[in-house]
Amino acid sequence: MKKSGVMICGHGSRHTDAVREFEELVRALSEQFPDLHVRHGFLEFAEPDIPMGLNELRTENIDTILAIPAMLFAAGHVKKDIPEILDAFIKDHHGVTIQLSRELGPDPKLVHAAKARIEESLELATADIPWAETALLVVGRGTKDDAVNNLVKDISQTLGRALRAGHARVCYAGSAAPSLEEGLNEAAGLGVRRVIVFPYLLNTGALVQKIYTATDQAARNHTSIEFLKAPYLGNHPDVIDTFAARIRELL
Repeated sequence: MKKSGVMICGHGSRHTDAVREFEELVRALSEQFPDLHVRHGFLEFAEPDIPMGLNELRTENIDTILAIPAMLFAAGHVKKDIPEILDAFIKDHHGVTIQLSRELGPDPKLVHAAKARIEESLELATADIPWAETALLVVGRGTKDDAVNNLVKDISQTLGRALRAGHARVCYAGSAAPSLEEGLNEAAGLGVRRVIVFPYLLNTGALVQKIYTATDQAARNHTSIEFLKAPYLGNHPDVIDTFAARIRELL
């Protein structure tokens, strides 16, 4: 009888908090799928790496593996890096079947989680400022793939409409324009009283710290504007549900 397992394929980080958050996600998915062996591995910067996680499943006599890329968009890691690792493992382990799910994508559940995170930032507000006088700045990772960057732009517009923000803008923490600094300066020049900066990222790490540090500097440069730092997506229940949906699609 064939036994199925799940491999959550993460990017990896040198930041221990990012690794801890990812492990918490994996535990939450294990609880949702008690009949499956749910394991994880990282592309880089942390252990176990993906081959180590796959080998762990093999030691548990798993022969059908459902691989879920923990990536928001189908950039290079989803299109090239993860498939190459999985293909190499299949060649070395005859009888193993691996199915790779699609990326998390601009899923409605993720948009709902993003909206909730942005609204959480208002708990730190020091003034009663209407949304009409607020600019929302969504910060993506940034990639050389214009299609992916445009998806982040679309998400910022969707969130802006949902929140009825006066303005919705997008910028990127790296590898794409406008840059983080350019985005912050543009938002500050819109004539608004508040700017909410939201990192459209799954976990904490160097990029989130970079975004929050730049936001603090912008607040010092524009003292008449209230800058709020919204939490990143993290392990919001809707994020976990999106991962679970990818597993169910393969099942």
